[in-house]
Amino acid sequence: FSDTGSKKEHVKITSQAKPGFLERLSETSGGMLVGLVSFLLSFYLLFTNEGRALRTAKSLDEGLSLVVPLDGIQTVSQENEGRLVHLAGALSTSKPLFDPSYGLSIHAVKLKRNVEMYQWVEYEDSKEYEENGEIKKETKYTYNTEWKSEVVNSRNFDREIGHKNPSAMAVESFTAVSPNVQVGSFVLSKGLVDKIDDFKQLSLSNLEDPHADVTRTGDYFYHSENPRRPEVGDLRVSFFYAGLSGYNPHLGSADKVTVVARQRGDQLVPYHTKSGDVLQILYPGDLSAEEVFQKEHQSNTMKTWALRAAGWLAMFVGINLMTRIIYTLVDWFPVVRDLVNVGLKAFAFCAASSLSLLTISVGWFFYRPLWALLIGLLSVVPIVIARSRVPPKKHQ
Repeated sequence: FSDTGSKKEHVKITSQAKPGFLERLSETSGGMLVGLVSFLLSFYLLFTNEGRALRTAKSLDEGLSLVVPLDGIQTVSQENEGRLVHLAGALSTSKPLFDPSYGLSIHAVKLKRNVEMYQWVEYEDSKEYEENGEIKKETKYTYNTEWKSEVVNSRNFDREIGHKNPSAMAVESFTAVSPNVQVGSFVLSKGLVDKIDDFKQLSLSNLEDPHADVTRTGDYFYHSENPRRPEVGDLRVSFFYAGLSGYNPHLGSADKVTVVARQRGDQLVPYHTKSGDVLQILYPGDLSAEEVFQKEHQSNTMKTWALRAAGWLAMFVGINLMTRIIYTLVDWFPVVRDLVNVGLKAFAFCAASSLSLLTISVGWFFYRPLWALLIGLLSVVPIVIARSRVPPKKHQ
């Protein structure tokens, strides 16, 4: 056990008998079941992702062909009732958001109070090794004091004595949202307001200390006797805002946003496309309708590739776990074990790549048959490459 200032650490060594063949076989069997679930889930993820991606792209193309740019946002025209409209303008709210506990108010769509407590945090670093026929595990526990937004339960520490944290915070975090958000004469729906989430830290330099037991240092309010040398249990509070909705002498003019949604009276609500998707889009800044839909297409592409990668990884892991039993059977022979391990990894890679491409092609078949056929042919490539690397058998 060592102690260096606010950082403490100790090492624990545990040992257990080396698992026998039947025990390892039992663990592998459980892994095969998990692998089967992951394998089947990957097919569902890959197949539905392609349909979602194509449906979203079709909805965006439909939206771009129907959207009506509004020339003015200070008046509501009944001609556009029920239509998909595009507008840009500054945010506005009816009342400021405030926190009376700290004497703070601001015209914004959202105001977040973030409370952190100075607490002990435990870190683990483990390594296993074999010694005298036993499997030993050496774990190094390190304790450090840090500011954390969530309460760290010290009861789960390996050594709670000397590292005990309070069970709750005296001040809670919260996020206040303006009940009425407008762009010009149009009221934004809850879904559009939810998209305003670009939080920026609020400077507290122009505020006074709200209470005798609270000290402002920088952009934080400290519940501490000495903010420069905090103790476990001390609190610090910071504030963040999103969507400035009025002129502020320290922050500038109200934020501008661009919205694409359906006009219903003086409200902007979700628009349902013929493809079954919902369009209610909001971006910061002043963008044209073409720029908005281009960004949405880019977002759809990124999401599609992320889910494709996740589906391939789930399939690769599933095949790895299902074929792990072969590795367990030859675990007693080091040279053979290593060769088999490399072979199984290569097999899992090729099989996952081929099956993923095949599943994607089936997903495309209902929308774009020619592309589906091309992707289906590509699914054979990993198998052909794998077979080409197998040396031909020598003739006796």
